[in-house]
Amino acid sequence: MAEKPVLTLYNTLTRTKAPLAPIDPQNVRMYVCGPTVYDFAHIGNARPVIVFDVLFRLLRHVYGESHVTYARNITDVDDKINARALRDFGPEIEKGTLSLNEAIRRVTEKTANQFHEDIVRLGAMPPTHEPRATEFVSPREDGKVDMITLIQRLIERGHAYETNGEVLFETRSMEDYGALSKRNLDEQQAGARVAVDTHKKNPGDFVLWKLSSPEEPGWDSPWGRGRPGWHIECSAMSAAYLGEVFDIHGGGLDLIFPHHENEIAQSRCAHGTKVMANVWMHNGFVQVEGRKMSKSEGNFVTIYELLHEEKFGGRKWPGEVLRLAMLMTHYREPIDFSVKRLEEAERLLAKWPAGGDPAEGRVDDTVLTPLLDDLNTVGAVQALHALAQCANSDPLMLPVFAASAELLGVLPKKAEVSKALEDSVESLIQLRLEMLKAKNFAEADKLRDDLAAKGIQLKDGKDPQTGERVTTWEVKR
Repeated sequence: MAEKPVLTLYNTLTRTKAPLAPIDPQNVRMYVCGPTVYDFAHIGNARPVIVFDVLFRLLRHVYGESHVTYARNITDVDDKINARALRDFGPEIEKGTLSLNEAIRRVTEKTANQFHEDIVRLGAMPPTHEPRATEFVSPREDGKVDMITLIQRLIERGHAYETNGEVLFETRSMEDYGALSKRNLDEQQAGARVAVDTHKKNPGDFVLWKLSSPEEPGWDSPWGRGRPGWHIECSAMSAAYLGEVFDIHGGGLDLIFPHHENEIAQSRCAHGTKVMANVWMHNGFVQVEGRKMSKSEGNFVTIYELLHEEKFGGRKWPGEVLRLAMLMTHYREPIDFSVKRLEEAERLLAKWPAGGDPAEGRVDDTVLTPLLDDLNTVGAVQALHALAQCANSDPLMLPVFAASAELLGVLPKKAEVSKALEDSVESLIQLRLEMLKAKNFAEADKLRDDLAAKGIQLKDGKDPQTGERVTTWEVKR
């Protein structure tokens, strides 16, 4: 039996790169922080989706498709979402004809569905599990970990305290709090999605549970009607599907502090473990045309707008172009998302052959090797382009190219062709073949060039039986 390839990853927790050593090679487990579905996902949200989709594909390739579990959450516990649910469905909630969770689901249904549609266009596979935060606030019938029970455990173990109906995590109760971000405890500020207006034992203490006023939505709890802080949701959902300690936790660089730092504190102190995840991975920031993306800068752009509107560069962009543009920068490096970069990715894709069957090929080592080195997609894309050139001249290489491209999620798809277009092209090919037989090369070349200008690429060859010239064609991007 062949040995598994060695995958090395950079660990933010240790600041070193080391071979991945799964807790259980039969079930490699990864958790990634997903979107808050208050609004449409922006291009910055797309980067972790793409980066960790490639890692998901790579883990499945190395360990087997049935031996990888990937959980990515949906954050639908957010004060803005809660307020909108109360505004739109308050009477129904008060009458008991609609639960708070059901009202929130209605508020977030459109944005969550749009997120899923967008990332499918980006070539992302669905995760194994996609829990919603609202489903894990209160104790569950199936016994999976929930937020209220986790908070109770933290109080019992002396890591959290109640004050005026709120519950705060006591950062000084954890000896090595701050190990991920390498921040001095005295310099840290509490981070939460809800306002902190209660007395704290320490400035860095953060909210686990926040009281709700009668006008605010909330859940019943031992500390009164309220809602959870931001960080506790991921501690609950990761433990629910991956266990108290798992292999990889991923997300954007901006989540290191306070979100991931506080996740670690909650999970370790609640479960009594030395770590929450063995490897912490973070993708770099996304700038747009050299500037930080923000609405005030006027360069805030959503995935939907890139795919469906002519807002960026005066045109729409195919999902595969957006994905490849992201992969042309190493995931840990900052990326400048620009029209120039998208055009570069589009030109590259136009040179890659479509129609290959990945099931008939194998992933080429030239593509796999850089991916195994801390997900070096830059090197993998370069190797894939070289394979594309080989496949363009040698059809036997097409399945190898296809299998390698699928590992990166950038397998070119054969364009759908109407019967009318097919008949028209076949007719023009026959006309060109007649021109070539008559040695009317100039007119034949002009016909070929006219078709190329319309996105139809011709490829000449010989029939192995008769030696006669044959011409095949495909629609290029």
